[in-house]
Amino acid sequence: MKNSISSKDISLKESEMLLLRGAAGIVAIVKAGSEGQFFLETENEEIVLGLEPHDLIVASALSVDEKTEKGLKCVLFMIREIRSPLIVLPKNHPASPRLPIVVSVGKRTVLSCHITPGTHPNQDVLCGSNEFDSLEITGTRDGVQIKNMPECEVLKINFDI
Repeated sequence: MKNSISSKDISLKESEMLLLRGAAGIVAIVKAGSEGQFFLETENEEIVLGLEPHDLIVASALSVDEKTEKGLKCVLFMIREIRSPLIVLPKNHPASPRLPIVVSVGKRTVLSCHITPGTHPNQDVLCGSNEFDSLEITGTRDGVQIKNMPECEVLKINFDI
């Protein structure tokens, strides 16, 4: 049975990034910020996502090292600050198994180890390592609420490049 904390509130400012570092993966979280409009690109359409400043951008990686942490920060910076669109690959796309980092945006994200990385246009589910399966992250005015959090290292760092 997985040892987890049922629910935890963690403060998070727009200038900070929260890292949940496990044994096999890392989850990185930032506030969506004041710009509010993000673009989701699928094979057939472009979807405009309207977010509140306290909503979240969540990135997940299936590796744990310094290079991965830097990559997570860069990907989140590209999306929030540079306004890079989110791209959803079609089912069975050959690049899916090679995606080192996947991203979700919205008020709430649930991680699953039972989905194909990068192929889910619904922004409430995100591929993650086994240890983060069922992790639920919700944006709050003051930070994030995390449910089903396994034992992991929790770090808060400055969100800048």
